[in-house]
Amino acid sequence: MSSTNALPKFPGTRHSLHQELKHRVQQYFAENNLKQTGNFALWHKAIVLVLGFVALYLHLLIFQPAWYWAIPECALMGCIIASIGFNVMHDGGHGSFSESKTINKIASWSSSMLGASQFMWNMKHNMIHHTYTNIDGVDDDIEIGALMRMAPTQKHYKLHRFQHIYFVVLYMWMYIFWVFFSDYNKYFSRKIGDMPLKKMSVADHVRFWVVKLWHAAVFVVIPIVVLGWLEWLIGFLTLSLVGGFILSIVFQLAHTVEDAHFPVADQETHKMPDEFAAHQIKTTANFATKDKIINWFVGGLNFQIEHHLFPKISHIHYPAISKIVKKVCQEYKLEYIEYPTMRKAVLAHVNFLRDMGRG
Repeated sequence: MSSTNALPKFPGTRHSLHQELKHRVQQYFAENNLKQTGNFALWHKAIVLVLGFVALYLHLLIFQPAWYWAIPECALMGCIIASIGFNVMHDGGHGSFSESKTINKIASWSSSMLGASQFMWNMKHNMIHHTYTNIDGVDDDIEIGALMRMAPTQKHYKLHRFQHIYFVVLYMWMYIFWVFFSDYNKYFSRKIGDMPLKKMSVADHVRFWVVKLWHAAVFVVIPIVVLGWLEWLIGFLTLSLVGGFILSIVFQLAHTVEDAHFPVADQETHKMPDEFAAHQIKTTANFATKDKIINWFVGGLNFQIEHHLFPKISHIHYPAISKIVKKVCQEYKLEYIEYPTMRKAVLAHVNFLRDMGRG
């Protein structure tokens, strides 16, 4: 995508699907006298996750348990890092964690704990991915490079025949790549893919470097000084690879599965074939929505259809409003893509990667 003038546009309609969905969902909140933001359950979860991370970090550094305890603790830290990203940072970044803008900012800045730039995440995820979902050349989430083919319109290479096998290894390195390369690449190139980066204020620049220095100190320098080089390396790789794989697979199950669409804009008008809401429904999938453990851990990101339609509504409400969305999809004769279990969703992703690998 060479310029913002060539960005895809969604066609407008007199009575849009999006308007109908918003009307019914707003009616649900009004009738039940509910706020669209998080509640005590979300606050409780956030406290448990953050305290769990801090406790494990301090236990590893102060008590220095034997390796057969330390490695599982590092793996658990990787799980918690991913879950903080799903539950706290994600809702905060979308402004749905709390009614308070200040608390939402604090929640979104929890990404700083993980070493990730909130500014870059907001541009990449909230502004680009949520608007141009699965549109090749714009959605940075499906732009992995030559190692993987994540859309039918992307160039095919011979090595892609095996991407449904080696994707596990690549996904494991996602967190390290994000924190140590991707953020910096966006910062210095002033672009996300081919999209120009929003102008950064002095405060944005300062926050970017404070986050990176914090991460280097807490995750690299202090552990090396206290534990030693080898012990740090084993522990850091363990938590990073575990966290990276979890972060990657959860986000990929939402859009790169065999039933998801990858629409292409008209070359002359740059208009997409569907209006915004229909586009989001066709390019997004849910999984394991009846599994309470997965739902708790991934912060409602298994309800990706609802999230893409209503990103400013906290994920704690998605199970309820999914019934409304399903009903509207039936009325508009739209397929509501949903995999009943995590296993079936992963299989749909593997099948998708295999199909893309065939050319």
